[in-house]
Amino acid sequence: MEKLIVGPLKATRIQTLIIIDAIDECKDEEPASAILSIVSRYVHEIPGVKFFITGRPEPRIHSGFRLEPLRAITEVLKPHDIEHPSADGDIKLFLRTRLSAITKTRNGCDFTEEWPSSADIEILSKKAAGLFIYASVVVKFVESESHTPTAKLSLITSLPQSTTDALYTQILEQAFSGAHADDKEFYRHFRSVVGATLLIFNPLPVDALSGLMKVPDISTTLCPLHPLLLVPKTEADPIRVFHKSFPDFLTDPGRCKNERFFIKPSVHHQEILLSCLGLMKERLRKNICDLDNHLSLNDVNDLPARRKTHIGDDLEYACRFWTRHLLEIPSNSHNIEEVHKAIDEFFTTRLLYWIEVLTIIGNLNVGVYAINDVCKWYTLVSCGLSVN
Repeated sequence: MEKLIVGPLKATRIQTLIIIDAIDECKDEEPASAILSIVSRYVHEIPGVKFFITGRPEPRIHSGFRLEPLRAITEVLKPHDIEHPSADGDIKLFLRTRLSAITKTRNGCDFTEEWPSSADIEILSKKAAGLFIYASVVVKFVESESHTPTAKLSLITSLPQSTTDALYTQILEQAFSGAHADDKEFYRHFRSVVGATLLIFNPLPVDALSGLMKVPDISTTLCPLHPLLLVPKTEADPIRVFHKSFPDFLTDPGRCKNERFFIKPSVHHQEILLSCLGLMKERLRKNICDLDNHLSLNDVNDLPARRKTHIGDDLEYACRFWTRHLLEIPSNSHNIEEVHKAIDEFFTTRLLYWIEVLTIIGNLNVGVYAINDVCKWYTLVSCGLSVN
């Protein structure tokens, strides 16, 4: 902050606007947002600078803006306070432009002369209620390859409700309409794949996620969710969520009423943890990259290639993040004994091999935090469990 922003702006006195988008997605453990805390320390040194900051009103965001240096100079703008006509005009323009473009790319579809109609645009705008994310998801849903755009648009405009929850529910039900409602194995597979996609702490490519979870056909499961997830076509790019409101919806039982789609975080964090420990049990070994014992890591010219070949994204993720998932598991979780057994086996037989991998990938410090995480978790559960 001091070297890259404050120092140069003080020296040049350039009038500047700095935009920080989605500050709530910047995770930290501070009671007040770490970013807002650091801004509050320096903001009066750069009076020619304004910050435009967006984010959900989480407690630590509220606390950050209440810090004394920021409180008097902060103006809060709530989306629901914006006059709808102002936002509606932008949303209508977006809907009309993007939906009309579909008629030029989808040959063989029976589009009317005016599609989408003015009435369709008006209905969608009212349903969006000033929220751009609603309009964005509608467009992604209508332009996706499954079914015809006209049918999907009619489906959305006919929905009695106008919330993103209703929209997400409709998209999920439409995406998996071919699956029988009583096919428990299909929906268990769905929850396993989507749960891992939403809950991992660092996005992974399809192959790496499949390797981590030992789940085949991940692409087949995720492709119908094209309006809600970015599933890349290249193997190297990670799967990403378009908007945080989708995982928020799927992991909240009060919002996701269909239990076939509901993702219970504690269940899937435990599943991911056991997958991480299982993968490390299967693949960690002494001198995993087959390095010459007489060379330091700095002298290994092809270390990145060896790291990719012998460790890979899936094992690297497991080594870096397994304890983060552990902290998300309550002591009363189902089959908690399996977790204890897997952790005991890991520290008994694989500790040094794990440290070796962390050293190779340049994350040895992660090991210190990880062991602290394990100690913290055992302290939290010790009241309810007998730990050997």
